[in-house]
Amino acid sequence: MMTQNQRTLALYTVPAALLLMPLIAMQFTKEVDWSGSDFIIGGILLFGTAGVIDLVLRNVKTAKNRIIFSLLVLAVLFLVWAELAVGVFGTPFAGS
Repeated sequence: MMTQNQRTLALYTVPAALLLMPLIAMQFTKEVDWSGSDFIIGGILLFGTAGVIDLVLRNVKTAKNRIIFSLLVLAVLFLVWAELAVGVFGTPFAGS
């Protein structure tokens, strides 16, 4: 069983590792070309999602509801990320 501090550490380590991937890839290939704003926006999205999931895990009592709310938060993250990346929905939010 994980303590609350261990769970929080794990929740915030995942976004950090995900942001390190493009940073490392940029050192080896020209195919990955992130600017500083890309890292800032990615960090806001990833760490914001981790924060909301942390709130869900702290405040929601039943395991079933924790899973449902966490999956909903992740679905919103993926939809926003896809819109920012390729403009799936064609909103001005995507920059196109």
